[in-house]
Amino acid sequence: MKFIPVKGTRDFYPEAMRMRNWIADAWRAASLRNGFEEYDSPIFEYLDLFTAKSGDEIASQLFNFTDRGGRNLAIRPEITPSLARMVNAKINALPRPIKWFSIPRLCRAENPQKGRLREFFQWNVDIIGPQDELADAECVLTAVDAMRQLGLTSSDVQVHYSSRELLSEVLESLGITDQGAGEVMAVLDKRNKLPADKFDAMLSDAVGGSDAIAGILRFLDAGSIDASASPEEIAADAGINAGEKALGAIAKLQAFGGYLDAFGIADWCRYDTGIVRGLAYYTGIVYEIMDAGESLRAIAGGGRYDNLLEVLGGPGVAASGFGMGDVVLGILLEEKQLVGDLADRVDLFVVDDSPELFSEVINLVGRLRSIGLAAEFSYKRQNVGKQLKQADRRGARKAIILRNDGAFIKDMASGEQTACVLDELLSDPASVLGR
Repeated sequence: MKFIPVKGTRDFYPEAMRMRNWIADAWRAASLRNGFEEYDSPIFEYLDLFTAKSGDEIASQLFNFTDRGGRNLAIRPEITPSLARMVNAKINALPRPIKWFSIPRLCRAENPQKGRLREFFQWNVDIIGPQDELADAECVLTAVDAMRQLGLTSSDVQVHYSSRELLSEVLESLGITDQGAGEVMAVLDKRNKLPADKFDAMLSDAVGGSDAIAGILRFLDAGSIDASASPEEIAADAGINAGEKALGAIAKLQAFGGYLDAFGIADWCRYDTGIVRGLAYYTGIVYEIMDAGESLRAIAGGGRYDNLLEVLGGPGVAASGFGMGDVVLGILLEEKQLVGDLADRVDLFVVDDSPELFSEVINLVGRLRSIGLAAEFSYKRQNVGKQLKQADRRGARKAIILRNDGAFIKDMASGEQTACVLDELLSDPASVLGR
């Protein structure tokens, strides 16, 4: 019987594991640089936690089961509900702003396809507490910071942003509210993913009236948010009914753009009314990070979700954050040839030129590892040449060759070989290894 991985999952052989760790290391480093603390949660939660956030229909989109006690549980498809649960449990004891990040393994009952798997890793970054758009901008800065570390530039990726709040006001001014607004937003979220004729048909079904459709399309075709213009002028250009809430949403977009500029990442970002985000809990600024050619799924997505903690039993506290998956990001990094050589390297490979010296090899390897050096050796007793070939395959920087007449160190790149005093190496490895 032949066993294979479950469809939509991945085996991480060492070379794949190196890439996964390389991405996760960049995520973690960017999080820490930007002042976030790491957290994690159980890989499964009560199913109610996810249905309370997303509705009963979410149950068909995740892996859920009943345990021996008859409890309905689910493997987490995202970590934001767990974050809200954890924060709510200690809301009065946590100093604000709460700046947390996590890199969880998630599972969704997806139809596997390019850029979408059933099991994946996702970087989540959230700020809880501040109502100012500065928090939204700092989340974007953190995402950009990680992408820069991975070698991407603003020519490779762009942060497309808009306002869920402003879109809600536009729809309300056109007579589309409540459930109808949710249905229209779900269609608008698919605009860039569908052929134009199919999108038009779905929008017509969701909206009904031609006047409303014309108003929506006029808003979607609106230009940039000019920082020097008044909210009233911007509203007039976009055909927006300039109510107080709409003008406030425009002012927030202007503030958000100003923070992006102050952070020095404005060239990474652009206003895009087509960004809606399908999840209903978003309440303000929303964004998606796309490859420049928009040939892949979104690399990341997020925004402001000020009501989620309250929906899950806590107080009404402002929150903002994003999630970035490893699957699409990995595809883009490979397409851009940014992965490079991630092979594990060892500092020293210890070689012997006769079997009777093998016990000395083992002893030296143990001592080298005890002082923090990556040291390797050959399990097979073979000639020096074959052991050096093995050292080369392991990417060793240098080899130590033990002979009856002393120890010698060989630079694997240059081939240069010199005598080595082992006590000096062990007491001051930097002077011997050239670090």
